[in-house]
Amino acid sequence: MDSVFAVFGSYVDWDVKSLLLFALVFILSAVYIKNRRPASFPPGPRTFPIVGNIFSVDHKRAHESLIKLAGKYGDVYSLRMGQEWMIVLNGFEVLKEALVNQGDSLVDRPALPLVQDIMHGLGLIFSNGHMWKQQRRFTLSTLRHFGFGKKSLEPIILDEFTHCSKEVHSYRGKPFNPNLIISNAVSNIICSLVFGRRFEYTDEKFRNLIGCFEKTLQLEASIWAQFYNLFPRLMRRLPGPHQTVFRVWNAVKDFIREELKEHKQNWDPSDQRDYIDCYLNEIQTSKGQQDNTFDEENLVMCVMDLFVAGSETTSTTLRWAFLYMAKYPEIQAKVQAEIDRVIGQSRQPSMGDRANLPYTDAVIHEVQRMGNIVPLSLPHMTNKDVQLGGYTVPKGVTIIPNLTSVLYDKNEWETPYTFNPRHFLNEEGKFVKQAAFIPFSSGKRLCLGENLARMELFLFFTSFMQHFTFSMPAGVEPVMDYVFGVTLAPSQYEICATSR
Repeated sequence: MDSVFAVFGSYVDWDVKSLLLFALVFILSAVYIKNRRPASFPPGPRTFPIVGNIFSVDHKRAHESLIKLAGKYGDVYSLRMGQEWMIVLNGFEVLKEALVNQGDSLVDRPALPLVQDIMHGLGLIFSNGHMWKQQRRFTLSTLRHFGFGKKSLEPIILDEFTHCSKEVHSYRGKPFNPNLIISNAVSNIICSLVFGRRFEYTDEKFRNLIGCFEKTLQLEASIWAQFYNLFPRLMRRLPGPHQTVFRVWNAVKDFIREELKEHKQNWDPSDQRDYIDCYLNEIQTSKGQQDNTFDEENLVMCVMDLFVAGSETTSTTLRWAFLYMAKYPEIQAKVQAEIDRVIGQSRQPSMGDRANLPYTDAVIHEVQRMGNIVPLSLPHMTNKDVQLGGYTVPKGVTIIPNLTSVLYDKNEWETPYTFNPRHFLNEEGKFVKQAAFIPFSSGKRLCLGENLARMELFLFFTSFMQHFTFSMPAGVEPVMDYVFGVTLAPSQYEICATSR
């Protein structure tokens, strides 16, 4: 009898082993089939179960990692982050084909869990379809009414420079960190359009708020954000740096809601003072209309998009500009000589001066190119099957336009990794805009605030060069390293601004 049980036990033991072996082979085969690239899909590095290619990219220098991968896999290649495929586009011709020639097919944004939990599909930047079109159309029309990108906005920018220059003068040429001063000044321009007022440089609440933008945008491009998008249900419950993102944006929303509350208390439909007033009026007039997307929650999200985007990118560019002028004093001197010759010291600059300041304009553009403020643009998503670089990309795939690969494209720029204003000058010294200059991206999702940013950069930079000479503190060399995020900011630094 014992021998019978022994045989039976041996049989069961082998049967369980066989079952486990079969289950293991089945699971591995299923994972392989699920994770393998579809036919005609762009190539890319080997993916791993669950995490995909999350560790194939250095998330502190992601744009550089993606350029290196392009050297191995081509200008159009694929990565899998978790269970989601994404396609990375590199080089001017590829981005032009995708964002311009096939722009209608790539006009949508992907539903990233982190962004969805912040914006809930509302606002101007990460909304899609009818909502995006309606909100963008209204916003552009309204802001143009208040001088957005027009000559009538010049006095507001120049008046803000007057306030800002007083702050800079107060340091009397001693080292200071320009971060908060410049952020406050630039923020006040969009605040004048959206809130109808500016904020003093002594307003600690406002300074603390805008001071958080840079760090939060860094976190949104960090590996913590990638993990959140991979495991949103888990990460919502776990502590960590990703929770800081929600605290900051909730504080921004609360700030906007306070402004909205004040506007509603003093709102007069016959006297629309700013964007919020116009939006409140649109909520009233659009009630009951089919496909209406105007309500107070969407107003808060649209204002947050305008507030953050209208503050961070331009202020970051100016901080890069000061650093480059300190690093290349001979270029700074040439800019100042041109400004002295064309404008002098007796009046403020105007946008009408730009045509007569080709070298200054070229330097501003080169700062934008080298500063590379939004290195990976913002993600797009295919809304139907498309052909890119000879590969078939299915509907619903995330597209990453690597703007860095265009702004540093060796086929488009004479010295791509060297600060060289001649990139934007012809042999006669006249300004020439290059087709590959796309720091604001391209196509239908082109940055809504491009015209405002161009005006701010020219007037602020020219005014600073007219009144100050920038240099590093004694014994300090300029450090041109960056801190990676949604925006590419210079490492914190102190600088000296000597009155001219």
